[in-house]
Amino acid sequence: MRNPGELDLNLLVVFKHLMQERSVAGAAKKLCVTSSSVSKSLAKLRDWFDDPLFVRVRQGLQPTNLSRTLEEELNAWFQLTDTITSLNSDAIPDGARFSLVMESPFYISFLSNLPMTIYEKYPNSVVKTMGWDHNSLNDIVNGDADLGFCARETYARSHAKVNRLPYYIDHEVLFTDRPVAFLRKDHPLLQQKWSLENFLACPQISMVWEANDTWAFDNLLEEEGLQREVPIMVSSFEQALHIASLSSHELIAVAPSYCTGYASRHHDNLIAMPLPLPEKLYVQLEIAFILLWHKRHNKDTKVMWLRNEIKRLYRLETDK
Repeated sequence: MRNPGELDLNLLVVFKHLMQERSVAGAAKKLCVTSSSVSKSLAKLRDWFDDPLFVRVRQGLQPTNLSRTLEEELNAWFQLTDTITSLNSDAIPDGARFSLVMESPFYISFLSNLPMTIYEKYPNSVVKTMGWDHNSLNDIVNGDADLGFCARETYARSHAKVNRLPYYIDHEVLFTDRPVAFLRKDHPLLQQKWSLENFLACPQISMVWEANDTWAFDNLLEEEGLQREVPIMVSSFEQALHIASLSSHELIAVAPSYCTGYASRHHDNLIAMPLPLPEKLYVQLEIAFILLWHKRHNKDTKVMWLRNEIKRLYRLETDK
């Protein structure tokens, strides 16, 4: 017989919604997760109980006799867990795990004190902070990350706009920004007219963003019948700024203007210049930097505390 202590109790929550909805899609919508996630949970339940639990019929999913028995037995358990949860719903439990996915160098520039802030307030906690990448949104959806921070474009053709986030992801805008050019203070381009023509004549360093080699700037240039030469692509703004600071070449880096503080601390030979674009084009490149989380955490005390603490630390840094 299997040890009941080895059963993931989250699977029983999935089972409860499958019994109520009689469909994988319906349960997924109630849980604010993907249908694939519910299907995987159902497969684990079937393996655990050695029973199909649900049989597909024309009307949806029909529970087996074992499922009906389980439902009766679990009703009392769900009532008990609801009661226990309501006793202390505003507390962050001792030993809680804090998991964040955040774009760098924003984290380095503004939130370097966040891990110690969490640790000092919750000394028995575990704090995990990872860089944002193209898998991070799935981490938030799957519950592997509590909160994320990333950029979302406003450019009309962008696939990374805020309004294209999944409906089950909530967000708030922390600030907006524009990209700027970073180049050495002795760069030959600074001796020329700061024009789009001269700017595009210089080779550039670009960042692979969310697994894409191009972003809004490239799309906007394409609409104008232009393009930039990008011989080097990297995975972070820090790498782009480091390369731009080297004296062995004339490459330029393009990064959000908030990176100016990071550059001044680590590469004081760099200068930031606005992109040489007409305002009607430049405004299309505005970037919204957002905190985002799953809707199921809207009332979660830990996530609400994290959001407020991040905003507090950000204000402290920007007010300096």
